[in-house]
Amino acid sequence: MIDKAITHIEGVAAALYLENIDTDTIIPSRDITSPEREGYGPKLFAAWRYSAPSGSENPEFVLNRGPWRHARILISGANFGCGSSREMAVWALWQFGIRCVIAPSFGAIFRNNCVRNFLLPVELPSHTVQVLAAAASATPLVLRVDLPAGVVVTPDGINHPFTLEPDERQMLLAGLDAITLTWRHRAAIEAFEAADRKQRPWVWS
Repeated sequence: MIDKAITHIEGVAAALYLENIDTDTIIPSRDITSPEREGYGPKLFAAWRYSAPSGSENPEFVLNRGPWRHARILISGANFGCGSSREMAVWALWQFGIRCVIAPSFGAIFRNNCVRNFLLPVELPSHTVQVLAAAASATPLVLRVDLPAGVVVTPDGINHPFTLEPDERQMLLAGLDAITLTWRHRAAIEAFEAADRKQRPWVWS
């Protein structure tokens, strides 16, 4: 079983600073050919990564270049992941190797899908994201994302704080989905049910 718990993410950051990148751009609908989870990494940003009609890699696209093809962090613009609710968009990012997306804001459903698939969505102020994107575009930029501390750390030691909802943070730190996280309280749940059966048997009939 893959350990998906997140504490620290450190790696090269790739800048794709465009607003309103939707889920059809992240994983085109024509490339969703199976309900299975595997096989989506090579299809990530397919329309941009590959040149039509040959299908060869576009050498100008950031994720096809040098160190950025091994990026663990993606820096993008506002409303990243807007559009349809397809979970495959998150699967494609994760299977490519991206473990964190930094943006000023996210599409709501996409953001929820990130948390539930253990890909860390980090929201920072727009100006901060622009500065990080510019730095990552100029030269390979290694960022460290510290989830317990809630900060993104730059190579010069500057901390950029971010927040998550407590339950989201707990899920990501533990590497557990919402059901499994709740089931940690199984003994208390079963004790409550047993007591309630005695007090209100008609509810359980």
